[in-house]
Amino acid sequence: MKVDRKTTANSEDETEMCKTIEVALVDHRDLSPPSSAFLSSPVVGDDLSFIPPLNFAMVDNGIFRSGFPDSANFSFLQTLGLRSIICMCPEPYPEQNADFLKANGIRLFQFGIEGYKEPFVNIPEDTIREALKVVLDVRNHPVLIHCKRGKHRTGCVVGCLRKLQRWCLSSIFDEYQRFAAAKARVSDQRFMELFDVSTLKHIPMPFSCLKR
Repeated sequence: MKVDRKTTANSEDETEMCKTIEVALVDHRDLSPPSSAFLSSPVVGDDLSFIPPLNFAMVDNGIFRSGFPDSANFSFLQTLGLRSIICMCPEPYPEQNADFLKANGIRLFQFGIEGYKEPFVNIPEDTIREALKVVLDVRNHPVLIHCKRGKHRTGCVVGCLRKLQRWCLSSIFDEYQRFAAAKARVSDQRFMELFDVSTLKHIPMPFSCLKR
């Protein structure tokens, strides 16, 4: 049903406006199902197939973070044009994920750190440092850093990267806690606080050092 075009005596402009804002109204008394032609019409801009991984976020230009991607996230990851993925989990990479990387020319860097729980936490500083070297190499960009949930191991890598960017500790911890939420670990924050970035300062930074 269409709204009747109304005209007024005020001006021709108003008459024209009434003509251009014709809308279709739904008669709520008509309970018949919509026609098959309507159901088959494509939805413009439908992005339901682009599902980001858990805890996905942009860290900096060309650097992303997330939890472990699965097949439902592959279409979304393709939009990032990834060159590399850094996995912080020690388990063998799932076959379907490995096939996805191969099909899209994405290189996998795996730095296995066990997902310990407090108080028995052992974060190997050398492993975090090696992962950061991959992150800092612009030839690996765009790069995605992930662990299982994108909280602790990924949070430590990003937190140490922030130290290189000269963020203050309160901002580093705030970012870490936003992703870890109720699972935030004092040991992770202590590790980031004590992490020595001096051995990485000779590596060119692919982004500006911004203090926060």
